[in-house]
Amino acid sequence: MMFDRVFEKDVAITGIGQSEVARPSSKSAMRLTVEACMEAIGDAGLTRDDIDGVACWPGDNNNGDSFSPVGTAAIKSALGLKLNWYGAGYEGPGPLAGVIQGAMAIATGLARHVLVFRTITEATGRARSRTANALTNKSAGRDGTYYWQWYTPFNVLSAINLAAMYAQRHFHDYGTTAEQLAQIALTCRRHAALNPKAVYRAPMTMDDYFASRLVSTPLRVFDCDVHCDASTALVLSRRDAAKDQPNPPIRIDAIGSAIHSPHAWDQVDLSAMITQEVGRMMWNRTDLTPADVDTAQLYDGFSILTLMWLEGLGFCPRGEGGRFIENGTCIGLDGDLPLNTNGGQLSGGRTHGLGYVHEACAQLWGRAGGRQLADPRVAVAAAGGGPLGGSLLLVRD
Repeated sequence: MMFDRVFEKDVAITGIGQSEVARPSSKSAMRLTVEACMEAIGDAGLTRDDIDGVACWPGDNNNGDSFSPVGTAAIKSALGLKLNWYGAGYEGPGPLAGVIQGAMAIATGLARHVLVFRTITEATGRARSRTANALTNKSAGRDGTYYWQWYTPFNVLSAINLAAMYAQRHFHDYGTTAEQLAQIALTCRRHAALNPKAVYRAPMTMDDYFASRLVSTPLRVFDCDVHCDASTALVLSRRDAAKDQPNPPIRIDAIGSAIHSPHAWDQVDLSAMITQEVGRMMWNRTDLTPADVDTAQLYDGFSILTLMWLEGLGFCPRGEGGRFIENGTCIGLDGDLPLNTNGGQLSGGRTHGLGYVHEACAQLWGRAGGRQLADPRVAVAAAGGGPLGGSLLLVRD
């Protein structure tokens, strides 16, 4: 299905900001958030008076929890913003929901400049309690994700149990191997070595990977993202306003946000999740193709999710992700599709969604330092797992 009018093309990213990425940080969640937001506003050449919209995910329903310690209402008060629109909430296409909702607000004329942020303090949360974010703590009363209660009787005590189920199915159906999957963790670690903010920068070998603890078959410790404290922010602007701002606008060429599957982690396609639906929607909203993409920043909460995003977004045929990443050549900085160039969440730190967009913009603006690619113009950012997923096709004109 092609769309007659693609409204996100009227929206551009004009500024980015990020706090320190620490494990844990000595700064409060609000201080991390303010630092990231003020950096993004300044980077866009704006002041707080210019910001008339704010979005984040998941928002105030988790306010005070380490998974989402700061929401839209809190940052509005902290920065003294005068808003025409704001939005948040768990419902939406995963961790990029704030960007997608903010873009829609601009495209429909509700706002001109929208501040989007994501703050997470899970390193601090886990320092206080090792089970702070265990699935067994989640219920309808706490965060509205009612379905977690049905998994506990089956010993799904952590998200890795679900991710391992996807990995095992992919291994079974397509012959994917642990050695192939390891290339995602190894590639992210090589890229993280060039990122001064990355949590893990020490070299890692295949032997190191297989020596790590097996957590939930077939996934190991190095297949899991690294909890941290950090805040990431960006500014979305109407394209006609963006031309007067200091940075070359990064246009949102297409969005993927489809959810046609049941909203349950165990009832989506176990060897693809929702990535196929998201990918089809995004590519139907643009004249570009996967071959036009210069870099992909894809969700690596667990390594298997990244492999499924590679397939779902059409960078390789379904079932061939293992062969696509084999030896790590294709997804390295010098490869055809440089992947998670800041180290992703496996080594860079679990900034949970916006970190991928921040890195994509840094690459498109030529700010990535030692990991900078040669003149990239098109990037994809995607985030989510199971029934949650969203993607952005970003273009520097």
